[in-house]
Amino acid sequence: MSEHDEHDEDGYTGAATLIVADTEIPIEVELRGHFQPIDGYYRWYGRIVANEQLDKIAEGKKKPAEIRTPDGSAKGEISDPDPWGRYRIMGTSTPPFHVPTSLEELEQLGS
Repeated sequence: MSEHDEHDEDGYTGAATLIVADTEIPIEVELRGHFQPIDGYYRWYGRIVANEQLDKIAEGKKKPAEIRTPDGSAKGEISDPDPWGRYRIMGTSTPPFHVPTSLEELEQLGS
């Protein structure tokens, strides 16, 4: 992967709240995302650290969800868990984390 590729994605790692089936679940998550210029959508995705409460509610199935981080919230979908019990989450919308919108912001992140 080139240095340029590493900076093409935005993201967030840390604490969040997941809402599934009208239940708020505190989670730890790693999110990434990128703008897709061909269709004009921002796609975000990530993995949720294994969480017993989420596993009981989702029962290993895809479910609509909302995720909230300190920077925002977004609706998406959780998918089947991987072998380590981590659900994938994804969405196509304004992401639930801050995305730099100017060169100045990008430069500050690089320092």
